[in-house]
Amino acid sequence: MEPVIIHNNRFYNSDSISGAAEYLPDNSVDLIITDPPYGINGDKLHQHYNRNEKFVVEGYVEIPQKEYAEFSLKWIKEAERVLKPGGSIYIVSGYTHLIDILNALQKTTLNEINHIIWKYNFGVFTRRKYVSSHYHILFYAKPGGKRTYNLESRYGLAEQSDDKRSLNNSDREDVWSINREYKPGKVKNKNELPTRLLVKMIQYSSNEGDLVCDFFLGGFSTAKVAIGLNRRATGFEIAKGIFDTKIEELETLQPGYLVPTLRETVVSSLKNPHKSWTKKDLKYLDKEFTRLVAQGVTKKQIIAQLGEHLGRGRWSIEKALKKNGSSGKNT
Repeated sequence: MEPVIIHNNRFYNSDSISGAAEYLPDNSVDLIITDPPYGINGDKLHQHYNRNEKFVVEGYVEIPQKEYAEFSLKWIKEAERVLKPGGSIYIVSGYTHLIDILNALQKTTLNEINHIIWKYNFGVFTRRKYVSSHYHILFYAKPGGKRTYNLESRYGLAEQSDDKRSLNNSDREDVWSINREYKPGKVKNKNELPTRLLVKMIQYSSNEGDLVCDFFLGGFSTAKVAIGLNRRATGFEIAKGIFDTKIEELETLQPGYLVPTLRETVVSSLKNPHKSWTKKDLKYLDKEFTRLVAQGVTKKQIIAQLGEHLGRGRWSIEKALKKNGSSGKNT
């Protein structure tokens, strides 16, 4: 089968297992983001959500529950093979077959980095149990290389909210509240990941020019965002109807179209953010702290002044002060 090539990105109207085996070389992909089939009669999911499926393209291919464990192992082993050493994979899953995916991951060399909870809006209404309103995102990486993790790609370490909380820390917590996207009147797949969710994963775990792969393209959401952030994209979709429809949409996209929408990050200019403290630096810190306290300078001002001079952040300064026994509690 010949790939469809758009902006030098290759897409295959094929199942992911045989497609990856035939078309993707070993150690060739920087990042995988994928949302595999539900395995819960997803072709009839609209009956539970009470939604109008008029604009949903027919042909969604479901995996029978009894085959889901074997299916998961096969495609995840292919994902392991094609990832570069140090490459990352994000798998979005509901809870029904989470155990099958986790068991498959345990049979690979992939290392768990985080188990993320994606909290979304408007869960399925229930009367006799709690409303389900989250998905699991399994973040794993292939050993043997340096993993891309762009710490300050979205918020600088020194950036704070109005109430003085770290924006960087908040953005990197492992529970993400991101609303699903509803597209009334637009042609779509059964389930499409929201742009905000994909932008976040791609920003943290890849760089411009990297190859991002989706084993289950569906509505091509991952491919669209990857192209929009100046990454290369590839992937597989077995359903011909949605494949042909979304390929037409991709042809109208301009690479990098999402870059102007990204916030400007204030990156830390610290010279020694992770450098070990020397005895000389600790001695200087203690001496200057004592001197500035005697002059009536507040602790906050002292930490800012010493941090700028030593090229270190607030937490590093405070930790070193405690180690020196100069916490300045009374200043």
